[in-house]
Amino acid sequence: MALGSDIKGSVKTALAIGAAVLVALIAGGVLLYPHIAPGSKDKAAAGATGAQSELSVYAKGPLTRLSAPVDLVPAPDYGFVDREGEAASFADFKGKVVVVNLWAMWCAPCRTEMPTLATLASAYEGTDLLVLPINVDSGDDAIADAKSFLDVHEPLPFYSDKSFRLPFLFPESGKMPQTILLDRQGRIRATFAGEADWASAEARALVDALLAES
Repeated sequence: MALGSDIKGSVKTALAIGAAVLVALIAGGVLLYPHIAPGSKDKAAAGATGAQSELSVYAKGPLTRLSAPVDLVPAPDYGFVDREGEAASFADFKGKVVVVNLWAMWCAPCRTEMPTLATLASAYEGTDLLVLPINVDSGDDAIADAKSFLDVHEPLPFYSDKSFRLPFLFPESGKMPQTILLDRQGRIRATFAGEADWASAEARALVDALLAES
């Protein structure tokens, strides 16, 4: 009887461990690649916590999950590279309002929203707005594909973070796609996790508000 009890106990323990591992894997997948429907009101899922600034008025329509923290922190002091492999950092773009978009070829929503980012960039050409897509693919073939993909989404430039660290250095840690708006001082003013329509009236109003600041 004791042997039978031991076997049953071992089976129960193994099942419990297996369930815990499965839950951890699922949670990790959701963190990295959130399947959140555009316009969802689940701000918690997008990491929108804490007091919100006046920019939160633009958290509506396609930008419902926008987070606009009151506490302003600078963009991370972390380097990436441009199309030619030259070093770049967020400090290089101070003086401009920057729409940072972290994306990858394996991320379907990233590719889906890219035309809207191109439309936004085109609408503000000649202004102090910079739309800055940063690709986080690591393989050479994927990076080559990413460059070709952006070639048909002018006027977007190509930047790369092969280490895939940047998505974890911003408030929406690990989520893809991830978009961050920086003001002229290089501070994080708003973040958004998941796909959005960046050519929408709401997105343009948000950009206009940041451009209007001195």
